[in-house]
Amino acid sequence: MTHETNSGSNSARRSRSGSPDLVASNAGTALPYAARSALHLKGLVPSGVENFEAQEQRALEQLNLKSTNLEKYIFLSWLRTTNINLFYRLVLHNLKDIAPVIYTPTVGQACQEYSHIYPFLAPPNAVDGLYIPITEVDNIGEIIQNYKESIEGDEPEITVITDGSRILGLGDLGMNGMGIPVGKLQLYVAAAGLNPDRCLPIVLDFGTNTQRYLDDPLYLGLRQSRPADAEFYAAADRVVEALHEAFPSMFIQFEDFSTDHAFGLLERWRNK
Repeated sequence: MTHETNSGSNSARRSRSGSPDLVASNAGTALPYAARSALHLKGLVPSGVENFEAQEQRALEQLNLKSTNLEKYIFLSWLRTTNINLFYRLVLHNLKDIAPVIYTPTVGQACQEYSHIYPFLAPPNAVDGLYIPITEVDNIGEIIQNYKESIEGDEPEITVITDGSRILGLGDLGMNGMGIPVGKLQLYVAAAGLNPDRCLPIVLDFGTNTQRYLDDPLYLGLRQSRPADAEFYAAADRVVEALHEAFPSMFIQFEDFSTDHAFGLLERWRNK
């Protein structure tokens, strides 16, 4: 299967940097017993050795036990960041049922609740994209370098970027809009065979004008109003230029910006 061979140990490194061995976190219970011994994992995992089909059956069973689509979204997000091969096996073999969970309509609710569910979508410190605050745009080089170090050379070939200002039909969700780039890239991997290790979701955390997020003590984005146009474009240009310099072959897709800024960004960048 393509996703099993493409993702390799790098997926394990990104999702489970603290595991006893990085290779094992991709195979999990399917790792042969002899390999467990060689990797010094004997006694650290259950003794049973199973195939990937059994893993998939177990994951589907757990998914179907969830009573709401948001619970399914959280479960699948955790699975993707801990066992990316198993996640895409599940998606590809159950696309009709799972696509509405990892993207519309469930992703809309997930975005609205993103700050409340974020700690449960992935293990601590798992790298799942870039969060770029407008207050840190001057440090964009450092942010990109941090990302490069986290992936150790497996450079992205596509990024989906949003600022969360017009998410689906839900309006300004601020930093919570990160669920859209994450979800859209998952569909690209499943439908077009892209390498998941080479997909980069980005949210430009440029504040929000939605008061309920500014007042929410659990909101994880910047607690400030959105900038004026001149400041917005200056910051967005700085980010795009830095991304293109760092990854000159990467395709950049803008997603779910407010209408005026969407057309403005297209005017500035579509021919470049």
